[in-house]
Amino acid sequence: MNMAQNIAAGLDRILTMEVVRVTERAAVAAARLRGRGDEKGADQVAVDAMRQELNRLAIKGTVVIGEGERDEAPMLYIGEEVGTGKGPAVDIALDPLEGTTICAKNLPNALAVIAIAEKGSLLFAPDVYMDKIAIGPGYPDSLIDIDAPPAENIANLAKAKGVAVPDITACILDRPRHAKLIDAVRATGAAIRLIGDGDVAGVIHTTDPEETGIDIYLGTGGAPEGVLAAAALRCTGGQMQGRLILDTPEKIARAEKMGISDPKRVYRAQDMARGDVLFAATGVTDGNLLGGVKFGRTFITTHTIVLRSSSRTVREIKARHQDLEKF
Repeated sequence: MNMAQNIAAGLDRILTMEVVRVTERAAVAAARLRGRGDEKGADQVAVDAMRQELNRLAIKGTVVIGEGERDEAPMLYIGEEVGTGKGPAVDIALDPLEGTTICAKNLPNALAVIAIAEKGSLLFAPDVYMDKIAIGPGYPDSLIDIDAPPAENIANLAKAKGVAVPDITACILDRPRHAKLIDAVRATGAAIRLIGDGDVAGVIHTTDPEETGIDIYLGTGGAPEGVLAAAALRCTGGQMQGRLILDTPEKIARAEKMGISDPKRVYRAQDMARGDVLFAATGVTDGNLLGGVKFGRTFITTHTIVLRSSSRTVREIKARHQDLEKF
């Protein structure tokens, strides 16, 4: 058995319950601080819980997308090694609390998120903005083009879906920088769902438009979040394009140190997350795709989605935890 087969077999062993426990643990920890207005506190408890569970996995894991550089993040920093050290070598992208503001305000779609891939398979993205466009599965390749006007992308999507443009809904982060984009999309007659935070969830919602009501994601957001979203789309067959926004000499130099030689390159989902990829997300607050953590008197319930690229398997796990001591 060669190295790639060994790694794939290793990923298979942590496909369901092991990786699910990682996001469940982080989601429950963060959910205890929902609506408390404490973004840093909620993020820290999620980081601590996710790290504890990661270190129980039989992997040689390296965090390539994490909470920041080593000097900025006490735990789960970029380059940190996690796992027992006995198992396959893997890259890990994670966001223990995707949507810290959402959680602090107890708004929809806060998630605990992780992606695991073969070593060297995830884009080592600097913490800069990324221009993004994404759609779900079931469409012809290259249907979307990050350099095309929004009207063209939306018209092409509507045609491929067999609906009129007004039946298309775009998800966009509600930011002043998106004012022209929002105007351009509204000029087409398409609908927009503005989100205040959480663009990993925004991209993932395109994978199931019948459930979420979102057909396409447009706009700029964090590059690390782009890699996480790309991992999810790799597992479902969706399409995504992203381009790093390297608009200063300092950002260009930082990207070069991380191995990025072409600052204008357009990355597809398969460029950002290659090989065999696992993706898991557990709801912290209720959302369009996942329910949030529920605290009962004698149990806790969680709702998780687990995806794998090699098999295109989508698993939903609704768990009722009666051993409260583990949290």
